[in-house]
Amino acid sequence: MSPIDTARIEAAVAEIIAAIGDDPARPGLATTPQRVASAYADFFAGVGVDPVPMLEDGAEMATEPGERGELVVLRDIALRSMCEHHLLPFTGVAHVAYVPNERIIGLGRIPALVEVVSARPQLQERLGEDVAAALDAAVRPHGVLVVVDARHGCVAARGVRYADSSTVTVAARGTLAEPEQQAAVMALIGRGAA
Repeated sequence: MSPIDTARIEAAVAEIIAAIGDDPARPGLATTPQRVASAYADFFAGVGVDPVPMLEDGAEMATEPGERGELVVLRDIALRSMCEHHLLPFTGVAHVAYVPNERIIGLGRIPALVEVVSARPQLQERLGEDVAAALDAAVRPHGVLVVVDARHGCVAARGVRYADSSTVTVAARGTLAEPEQQAAVMALIGRGAA
């Protein structure tokens, strides 16, 4: 993957400013193209990055059956991403659960996974699916459940302007796709909101 082309972003932002009828050289906007390019380098750092290897490289986490527990749940993982339809941000939390099989992963790797998958032009529905697929491919657990609850800038600031609404999406694999198991994990996730 090539690095983000900040010079191209700067030129494009200057053109957008001119296209909306403002002067990209005026004092309040003169450094906007550079600031946007820097922000985009951060917002889109996950483009072209495969998160599976960062989850797989952890042989030290192989465990014996009695050491795995029945379920691992991380709640309230903060996320921010950019809606690919309008390039406006959406922010919220992800809750990620998995039922270990032969290995577990370090707890810090799950938020890192969410961060990599979020740092690209994204749809919330695909974001949860991408997290679930990477976790499933790397760890091969018995089940995976990813719940994403986010507020979208494109819903709050334009069109319908529902500033207080949030969207919840669910991605499930294996045993956690079964309604009874899913309900039990959802109950655990819900306890964290209190």
